[in-house]
Amino acid sequence: MGQFFEALMVVSFGISWPVSIAKSIRSRTVKGKSMVFILFILTGYAFGIISKIVSGTITYVFIFYVLNFIMVAIDVCLYLRNRKLDMAKDEAV
Repeated sequence: MGQFFEALMVVSFGISWPVSIAKSIRSRTVKGKSMVFILFILTGYAFGIISKIVSGTITYVFIFYVLNFIMVAIDVCLYLRNRKLDMAKDEAV
C-alpha cells in the first residue's frame, strides 16, 4: 500500500513538469524561473532513484522517478536555451 501512495506522490509532482516545459517552450524566457529551484528538484529525483537502486526496492514506482527526472532535465535544458535567448535580446537592445 505504501508504494501506491508513493506512486501517487511522484505522479502528482510529475504532472507539473509537462506544464512547466510547455511554458518554457512558449515563453522563450527565464523570467519567473529559478535554476537553483529546478536543480534542487532534479537532485531530489536523483536521490530517489539512487535510493531505490541501493535499497533494492525497484518497483513500478521507479519508472515515475525516472520519468520525472527526465522531464526536469528537459526543463533545465530549456532554461539554458531561454537564458541564451534572453541574453541575445538584451544585447540587441
